Amino acid sequence: MTSPILEPGPVSKRVDKIAERFQAVYGTNPLGLFRAPGRVNLIGEHTDYNDGFVMPVAIGFCCCAAITPRTDRKLSVYSEQFQEIVEFDLDRVAEPPRQHWSDYVRGVAALLCNEGYPVKGAELFLDGQVPIGSGLSSSAAIEVATALALTSLGGVTIPLLEVDRLCQRAENTYTGARCGIMDQFASCFGRQNHALMLDCRSLEPKYLRLPSSIRLVICNTMVRHELAAGEYNDRRASCERVVKAVCKFLPHVRALRDLTLEDLERHRSLITDVDSRRARHVITENARVIDAKEALQTLELVRLGALMYQSHDSLDRDYQVSCEELNVMVELARNCVGVYGARMTGGGFGGCTINLVENDAVAEFQSKVAHEYKTTTGLSPQIFVSGAAGGASELSK
Repeated sequence: MTSPILEPGPVSKRVDKIAERFQAVYGTNPLGLFRAPGRVNLIGEHTDYNDGFVMPVAIGFCCCAAITPRTDRKLSVYSEQFQEIVEFDLDRVAEPPRQHWSDYVRGVAALLCNEGYPVKGAELFLDGQVPIGSGLSSSAAIEVATALALTSLGGVTIPLLEVDRLCQRAENTYTGARCGIMDQFASCFGRQNHALMLDCRSLEPKYLRLPSSIRLVICNTMVRHELAAGEYNDRRASCERVVKAVCKFLPHVRALRDLTLEDLERHRSLITDVDSRRARHVITENARVIDAKEALQTLELVRLGALMYQSHDSLDRDYQVSCEELNVMVELARNCVGVYGARMTGGGFGGCTINLVENDAVAEFQSKVAHEYKTTTGLSPQIFVSGAAGGASELSK
C-alpha cells in the first residue's frame, strides 16, 4: 500500500465547517474569516536573511482564522489541530517564548499592541492545513492569518507589506527563530499559478508563471525539524561572522549578498573552515536563483531541475542542514522518470523536499518514492501535490 497523494481541498468547503466548529467552541458565530497560505521554496534557501534572492510559491494548504470580538481585554485562541484553548491578557501579552504553538499568536498580538494598533479582546479560532514542522511555513501562515483577523476588529487596514514585516518580527522575538522575510512575504503576496522571485533587500517581487505541464510535488520525510532549537540561528550567526570579518576590508559588504567567491577566497585567512563553507553556499545559491529565474522564463526545465539538485547538494555539503532522510528522498527523485529536479526545502534537519514533476509522471513518482522511501528508512512519507496559490485574503462566510 502506498501513501496517498494529498491535495488541498477548496477553501469554500472549509468555511461552513469552521463556522460550525466556531459555534461549538465559543457558542456564537464568527464575525470575520481569513486565510493565509503556507509556502514551498523552489530554490534560494538560507539566502533571505543574507539580503539575497529566493523563489517561493504559496501553496494551497493554508491556515484559516475565524474571529469575533469580546467585551474585555482577553484574547482566547483555540487551535483545531491541538484541540486546545489558550487565553492571554492583552495588557500583559509580551512574555518570553514558551516553545508552544500559541507563541506565534501571542507574538503577533504583542507587536500589534506595541506598534499602537487598536487590538481588541477576541475569540480566535485557528484551523491549519499546513503540516507542522515540515518546512512549509505553518508558522508564517498562522502569523499572517492571525494578524489579518486581529486587525479586522480594530477598524484599521494595515498594508500587507507591514503585516509581512510585523509577522517576521513576531517570530524573531517571540519564538526565538531568527527567520528571514521570505515565509511571511510568500504568505502575503503569493499569486495563483506563479512562483515569486523576491529580492530580500529591496523587497521587490517578480512573478514567474509556472508551466501547466508540471506539478509541484512535496514529499514530507516525516522527520520533524526544530528550528528554534538553535541550528538555524547558528547558521545565521556564521553568516554574520563572515560579514563582520570582511567588511573591515570591503566596506560595501553589508550582507553575504554583497560578497563574491573571489572576495571569500581572498579573505580566507580571516574565516573558519565551517563559516567559509556556509558563506560559499549562500553566495552560490544566490547565483542559482538568478539562473533559475532565467530558466523558468525560457521554460528550460531541465536546466531549472539541475539547479535544484545543485542547491540540495550545497545545502547538504556546505551549509550542512540536510539529513539522511532528505538525502534519500532526493536520490529517489533523481532516479524517477519525469522528474526535472528535487531538493530539500525549508530550514532543514528534516521536513520536505520539493520535486518538479511532469503531470503524467506524478502517480508513478508517488508510488515509487513512497515504496522505496519506506523500504529504506522505515518511514511512510506524506506526498502533497499543490498548485501555486494566491496570497492571504479575507473569506466570504
